[in-house]
Amino acid sequence: MRKIFISSDHAGFKLKETIKDYLSNKKVKFEDLGPNDDSSVDYPDYAHKVARKVKSNKSNVGILVCGSGTGMNIAANKHKNIRAAQCFNIKSTKLSRLHNDANIITLGSRLITKKNALKFISVFLNTKFDGGRHLRRVKKI
Repeated sequence: MRKIFISSDHAGFKLKETIKDYLSNKKVKFEDLGPNDDSSVDYPDYAHKVARKVKSNKSNVGILVCGSGTGMNIAANKHKNIRAAQCFNIKSTKLSRLHNDANIITLGSRLITKKNALKFISVFLNTKFDGGRHLRRVKKI
């Protein structure tokens, strides 16, 4: 059974809370790994928490939010078997799943609207990996 893990830094906290409300309303189960408020924190600490949970089971996925999405993306991708994708639009989100089998989406709260963030989350969670020729490439990562 797939588990969804979500986290942010202080800059992404409000968007993380919006995403949690969206997931709850859709009856999607998730686990929030913090932080619990918008006090200043270090994004790598939270990216590593989510990455460890996601890599513990192949069906797990993660959602990371920081100001730009970049810091979380870099930190999460330091972990073996993590394929974090920084998503900016529907197409980048869809392709991250179809072609790259991304297992973590990273979002920049200062770069995208809440409405778009929720669209990206929906696409990410509902798009399956194509496999085929893409699997050969993913195995080379």
